[in-house]
Amino acid sequence: MSDFVNNFWAMYVTIAFVVSVIACAVLLWVSGTTKVSPAADNTTGHVWDVDLREMNNPLPKWWVYLFIITVVFAFVYAALYPTLGTYKGALGWSSSGQHAAEVEKVEKAIAPIYAAFTQREVPDLVGDPKAMAIGERLFMNNCAQCHGSDARGSKGFPNLTDGDWLAGGDPAAIKDVITNGRVGVMPPMAAAVGTPEDVANLAQYVLSLSGSPHDAVKATLGKDKFASCAACHGADGKGNFALGAPNLTDNVWLHGWGADAIIKIVNEGMTNAMPAQNRLLNSDQIHVLSAYVWGMSNKPAGAAQ
Repeated sequence: MSDFVNNFWAMYVTIAFVVSVIACAVLLWVSGTTKVSPAADNTTGHVWDVDLREMNNPLPKWWVYLFIITVVFAFVYAALYPTLGTYKGALGWSSSGQHAAEVEKVEKAIAPIYAAFTQREVPDLVGDPKAMAIGERLFMNNCAQCHGSDARGSKGFPNLTDGDWLAGGDPAAIKDVITNGRVGVMPPMAAAVGTPEDVANLAQYVLSLSGSPHDAVKATLGKDKFASCAACHGADGKGNFALGAPNLTDNVWLHGWGADAIIKIVNEGMTNAMPAQNRLLNSDQIHVLSAYVWGMSNKPAGAAQ
């Protein structure tokens, strides 16, 4: 109910509830006190399908008592819990409060498990089979939906096993991205590059940076146009961790390989978002998960597979 932006819906819910319960109580009272003069055969005189006659028998007492209990329960529940619009209830219960309490309970239960890992450095944890088993579960539950169960990603979702990093591959950078998330933005650059022919030439030059098959003549023509890209990707095209600008020389293509894919991104731009995980995971869990992610491309000799 805290999502109401004005009092109308709060009043609507309150009135609808009160009127509905009172109407049930009135119906019960009327049905119990209204007298109907039956016919000699104890029927009301109503007949359906030729021979189906409505009897004038009273309601069973168990049904009446159950109805009364239901009405009373409705008012008691409304007084104790947040039922009437913005009223929070005498017990002060809320779904968010219950969720927070359950999360706190779980974190207290798992704290001893993570206590053995919190003071150890990420590279050290990579060699710990127990830490990696926990990290794998955390990864499967929170990361595999985008990066895949094997962490090799797919188009638009980075491969975490190849050592190619957009925002840095050291443990601190990985932990920061997992904790706070990251938004990568490539603005549309066609207007800055020039004509469609210039964009096509630029795409050939970008392909040449990684040694990919390309048209050498067009690449030469597009080299000067790369100045519009160098501010983020660097004059040598090797990217910038601080900006999250990809390395264009390593032949790793997050959004698709080839001239058509490059032209599309130059013309339309691209936005990728990695959601922050600090609302789902606590700092100890993120520490172990960071070790697992870092270890997939930095596994030391003798580490558990």
